[in-house]
Amino acid sequence: MSRKAEDEISFEVIRSRRATADIIIERDGSVLVRAPEAIPDERIEDIVEAKRFWIYKNLAEWRDLNATKVLREYKSGEGFLYLGRSYRLSLVADQEEPLLLKNGRFRLRRDLVDQGEIAAAKAAFRDYYIYRGRTKIPQRVNYYAPKVGVIPSGIDVRELGKRWASCSPTAKLAFHWKCMMAPQSIIDYIVVHELCHMHHRDHTDAFWNEVDKVLPEYRERKEWLRKNGAGLDV
Repeated sequence: MSRKAEDEISFEVIRSRRATADIIIERDGSVLVRAPEAIPDERIEDIVEAKRFWIYKNLAEWRDLNATKVLREYKSGEGFLYLGRSYRLSLVADQEEPLLLKNGRFRLRRDLVDQGEIAAAKAAFRDYYIYRGRTKIPQRVNYYAPKVGVIPSGIDVRELGKRWASCSPTAKLAFHWKCMMAPQSIIDYIVVHELCHMHHRDHTDAFWNEVDKVLPEYRERKEWLRKNGAGLDV
């Protein structure tokens, strides 16, 4: 459901089995209200109105952060991120795989960009991060799950649109493939964040207390992701 409050605050509403409502500025700058199933529309509009200053402030910060978003070109020498480190790109003609990370460089098959088909090059990076992520991220989940005291029912890495990760009501975890561009410490924060949602669906004090038990320095990692998330792209 999408709605618009007065003075042009556009927002989307997602209802679920939760006790309270909260407001999130998504990675693309959209405003999302996550609300209990039974809460009336008028109450949601009141909540948005009460948080008007907070929404404007965070949208302004989002615009500032995204003004410096890195626009990468698919040419030799360009830098692409993997686990927080930048690797130079080489366009090559002597490999079968679309993309490899070899000898400290990303090697991208030249024919993917020769005809200006940037979508094919982007897909090669996406598929590479998904492939690597489906090994790396479950390792981190399996490391932290006992510390949080939960057992996920599934783990996947895929395209998630606006979100870095999600935790379903059936304890299935999903992570955006772009997470694989971040340093491991940030991946760990995202992993712990989702695992703690298995205890608390909302971003209440109780939820953040759970995160703090496992990652006492989570605030620094959360802030890093807020400031640098726009640069995690291909």
